[in-house]
Amino acid sequence: MSNERERTYHHGDLRRAILSAALDAIAAEGPAALSLRDLARRAGVSHAAPAHHFKDRTGLLTAVAAEGYDLFADALAGASDLRERGVAYVRFAATHPAHFQVMFQPNLYRADAPDLLSAQARATDALRAGVADLPPGGRGEDDRLAGVAAWSLAHGFATLLLSGNLSDALEGRDPEEAFRSLTGLIFAPENRRDG
Repeated sequence: MSNERERTYHHGDLRRAILSAALDAIAAEGPAALSLRDLARRAGVSHAAPAHHFKDRTGLLTAVAAEGYDLFADALAGASDLRERGVAYVRFAATHPAHFQVMFQPNLYRADAPDLLSAQARATDALRAGVADLPPGGRGEDDRLAGVAAWSLAHGFATLLLSGNLSDALEGRDPEEAFRSLTGLIFAPENRRDG
């Protein structure tokens, strides 16, 4: 057996190697460019290995999204309040751009996959906990709309950051600190209208 063949068939954690190659490809070229054949080449495995572990491209992207939501839920769980959950959101997007790109495009994956649904529920619970911790006057009349407002701010900032649209505005500032400042401007007490 040649060294190439040994490398191809005697890979350590093959599933992880394929997922890592997928994340690298998505980060570099976006999810649309992802192909199982190219992933096999990148991971140094047989062309059939990705299909064996994930069945098809959609299965692979479902695994990426599920892993992303698990990591996301963990990142949000350590935050002390809603603002810090927003900072954790931005940090997650910056450190896991490939996951982030896939997670919020449900047309790419099987949205009914049990692992994915479980991970999404954990992340949603962590986000909603931040809104629930706000004093009643700080979240308006509708908790769900307050959650959408917080989500829109964090997701919009993270998306603009990843796409390079904040480079001029940030002028070299740390994105997390810039996000904290932004939330302070928008949610400053003098900007709130009570009753």
